[in-house]
Amino acid sequence: MCSFWGLLRAYWTSERWVEAWTLTIAIALLTAAASKASVWMAMASGELINSLVDIHDPFVVNPLNVILANAGILVAIVAVKEIGFIGVRHLLSTTLHRKWRGWLNGRFGEALLDEQHTHYHLQQGSSAEQTPDNIDQRIQESIKGMTGGAIGLAMGVLGVTMSILFVGQKLIELSTPIPGLDFLGDYGSATLAFTAIALYVPVSTWIAMRIGRALEKLTLAMQQSEGSYRSELTTLLRRSFQVAAANGETVQKSLNDKLYRSVDNNWGRFNVFDACYMSFTSIYNFFSARIVAYIPGLLPYMGNTISFKNYITGSELVGSMINECSWFIHVMPAIANLKANARRVTELAQAVERVSQPSEYYRSTGVSEFKFATQHEAFGVSVRGLELMHRDSEAKAFLTLGNMRLRKGQWAYIKGDSGSGKTCLLKAMNGLWGYGRGEIFYPKDAATMYAAQEVKLPGVSLKQLVCLPMDESRFGDSSVAAALHRAGMGDFIENLGEECRDGTSWDQLLSGGQKQKLVLARILLHKPAVLFLDEATGALDPDSKIAFHQAIKDHCAGTTVISVMHEIEAPRSVSGENFYTHILEINGGTAIQRPLLETLVEPDPLPATNFPLIAAE
Repeated sequence: MCSFWGLLRAYWTSERWVEAWTLTIAIALLTAAASKASVWMAMASGELINSLVDIHDPFVVNPLNVILANAGILVAIVAVKEIGFIGVRHLLSTTLHRKWRGWLNGRFGEALLDEQHTHYHLQQGSSAEQTPDNIDQRIQESIKGMTGGAIGLAMGVLGVTMSILFVGQKLIELSTPIPGLDFLGDYGSATLAFTAIALYVPVSTWIAMRIGRALEKLTLAMQQSEGSYRSELTTLLRRSFQVAAANGETVQKSLNDKLYRSVDNNWGRFNVFDACYMSFTSIYNFFSARIVAYIPGLLPYMGNTISFKNYITGSELVGSMINECSWFIHVMPAIANLKANARRVTELAQAVERVSQPSEYYRSTGVSEFKFATQHEAFGVSVRGLELMHRDSEAKAFLTLGNMRLRKGQWAYIKGDSGSGKTCLLKAMNGLWGYGRGEIFYPKDAATMYAAQEVKLPGVSLKQLVCLPMDESRFGDSSVAAALHRAGMGDFIENLGEECRDGTSWDQLLSGGQKQKLVLARILLHKPAVLFLDEATGALDPDSKIAFHQAIKDHCAGTTVISVMHEIEAPRSVSGENFYTHILEINGGTAIQRPLLETLVEPDPLPATNFPLIAAE
């Protein structure tokens, strides 16, 4: 799916190939039927016009009935074509569009939201090539535009092919010799018709393609500028409080105006080329229908080798073929849009493919030599030779940790100045920091949890928020309710299965402190073996911070805790005893582990025999 053609054919070779091919074949058959109906319409039009010409012919009995009969036949053919063929084909093509887009959307969703956290790593690149702009727009709009454009293009190509087959066949059947062009034999009029089409359509198509290339570039520029403008508006709504608190509306407006000027400039240039293209197609359609279609049959009609009815029928057929063969001209702006959308989707697919191996991805722009392994649970969590760096193959380490070991049930508090790398250390231990080196060992089969300040997932139920990262079906309502009660969120138990309360989503309803109590409920429900707290109590008052830690101590026995907080001293229990057994202090870019006195719980003693590493990842 990293190339244009690979992206287009993926759905038809997927596990849903039966669905894809069934719809495709049905659309192809209806397209062929619509092309054949065009021949019937041309013949019926000739019959109708001929009956109008013969209205005063004394040999025609009851000419009005003949006219009405021919008109009825033409109307019936039009109804069958437009409703039975074109209408049903439109329904099937839009269904194929919906199914194909849904499948592609699911594939990108799976790729981005995999266990490797691809969605996160994808945004850590150093250039536009590594970090595609406006990923949301590419998934939402570009995939929709690409799939719809590709289906329309395929139907157009098929329509042209069928028209050449059926209409061309009828033109040959009606062909007659032309005086002065006897060397063409019985195919004189058909040869003139095909020559007119072959001269008129390709030259016009070449002109359309020249304008279309400019439209493609401008469409791509418009998509990028529109995506950036929309992204900034979305970000503004998420940080609305910060902008209001800082009286930053003037600066924000200046940024919005700058982004919209880019939208407006690209839009203005696009409109110029679009207007030129519209004028070109209007003139082209006029000459096609009024002049070019009637020229080929004029000579044989003037030479009295064909009747007026056959002249009109032949002209209708030529006009129909020109219209079908001109499909590329009519949809050149759509083709330009298709190419622009396909380019943005393939760029995203290529970027996702690069990130599928995070270590290799980061090694392309810096040092990434982390090793993750497991060891016997008695040894807990260990770190050796850890160096954290920024993006640069020659970057120096901004944080080093020579050795750290926390046995089962021990707690470590990371202390350091703001910007010293405390959170970066937690990210690295969780595989979320790309640059550096070192060895990180976890207990075998240990469940870990990274608890940040809050859970930002609007539009899901309260139970789902507590059960993260597992599915809510894994836990009964009673156990989730118990976790909420222990976390001090008992007032919300009655809304456990709801996505909102009083019409407001949990993301907007809960205060900062309540969101952190919700994080505590997750911890108490899952009881992880290793817990990382990244400023998870920053919005709580001192008493609530103590209660937060005490709940973990009481209900998560044996959990190893590694925590980052802004407090100078780690919180203690109500009785004054330390929750934490160790401190990991960062000073001058070096982290050193040392024990804290008056620890509350002594860990289990290590076994006499050293255990080897279990597995490396």
